[in-house]
Amino acid sequence: MKILYAASEAYPFAMSGGLADVAGALPKALRKRLVGCRVVMPLYESISDELRANMNFITGITVPVAWRRQYCGIFEAKVDGVVYYLLDNQYYFKRNSLYGFYDDAERFAFFSRAVLEMLQYIDYKPDIIHCNDWQTALIPVFLNTLYRENELHRNIRTVFTIHNIQYQGKYGYELIDDVLGLPGGSSQVIDYDNCVNFMKGGIQEADKITTVSPTYSREILDPYYSHGLDGILRDLQDKLSGIVNGIDTEVYNPATDPNIFENYDSQSIDKKTANKIGLQKEMGLPQREDVPVIGIVTRLVKHKGLDLVKHVFEDILNADVQFAILGSGEWEFETFFHEMSQKYPNKIAFKMGFIPALARKIYAGADIFLMPSQSEPCGLAQMVALRYGTIPIVRATGGLADTISDSGDNMGNGFTFQSYNAHDMLETVWRALKGYSDKQGWATLKKRAMECDNSWGKSAGEYIKLYKQILGK
Repeated sequence: MKILYAASEAYPFAMSGGLADVAGALPKALRKRLVGCRVVMPLYESISDELRANMNFITGITVPVAWRRQYCGIFEAKVDGVVYYLLDNQYYFKRNSLYGFYDDAERFAFFSRAVLEMLQYIDYKPDIIHCNDWQTALIPVFLNTLYRENELHRNIRTVFTIHNIQYQGKYGYELIDDVLGLPGGSSQVIDYDNCVNFMKGGIQEADKITTVSPTYSREILDPYYSHGLDGILRDLQDKLSGIVNGIDTEVYNPATDPNIFENYDSQSIDKKTANKIGLQKEMGLPQREDVPVIGIVTRLVKHKGLDLVKHVFEDILNADVQFAILGSGEWEFETFFHEMSQKYPNKIAFKMGFIPALARKIYAGADIFLMPSQSEPCGLAQMVALRYGTIPIVRATGGLADTISDSGDNMGNGFTFQSYNAHDMLETVWRALKGYSDKQGWATLKKRAMECDNSWGKSAGEYIKLYKQILGK
């Protein structure tokens, strides 16, 4: 069984969010289970010279983009035993970031078509192409409408994974002739709600649809979560399932992580205190072992629950507590946390941006990790926090509900609340702070959190079952 994993980003080459972590970890986990898996992604300008030095040029081809053809260079690299194909076109991918350009539709239509064109020039013939989010949603569309009659492509099957249904690739009808070049009569597969919708095409044309947690696969059948796609998903729910993501426990390992102040594991968890003191010092907070530190590492956007945090933030600050916050996003929340850090410099440290090394220090140095998302397809941060013995507070939605259980029964690994309500969140914060005051109970909870198995092993096994089902094995 051979899988080609198609993604718009993958660790360690390029990353802006959780998709890159998944694309970097799942193929490696599949290979450990003797399933062939390779990755294909764009060759972005931001990829480091160090990584480029280990790439081999295979060949240059041209790829149809509607009525014209564009150059595509095919490069190959190997990282941790996984082969990556990186597709080059400087006009499309020599940019200062991965997304957010006026021609993103054309860029990723080109990439999706290039993935299919590439197959005749590489020594790997996949049984399944596993596509991810709207940027690769056109691969099943192009495969079924343009390539099925080719001997090379005839028996290839497809999986389409929805990592975040909010971002669907919605554009005007002019794309059909100018960019997509679909044959007459087949454009209806990407026509939805009076526009071109890339994700709708992937949902309709893929053999199987997955989401990144079982709860999210049920939630997106509800209009509240679906951003307009609940109708077609309900029609096709017989091919929809949810498989919770894992984390790469080699990358996220407090016993070996070079970014933190002192390494530790579940048997030496007392060393976590050195990381707390180091974090307080680095972020300019008073160095106190006794005060609970609440960490937030997130994109500063409303659906991450930050409007709840904003509403009761000063109520929380009435307690003896510190916050270590890292993130960037919407101006409203950037400004709010900056102003609060100026108003309460001994209680709040805020660093704007995405700084991976500092994120690790917060995971290792904080006592509590706050993640009150309005929606969360899977979430990785809560699982990373567990790995570092930092106790999550989450709203029970999506993958948060599937990975965090409330410790009120002395069996769970965190603290949860149900309704999207600021005072329900606040009550849960008070419960967590009360739990923190019980030093013996908190030590037990930290150890239980660190011993949770959120590795890719179980998830990879679920994907293998799905792949075998598609192939009739």
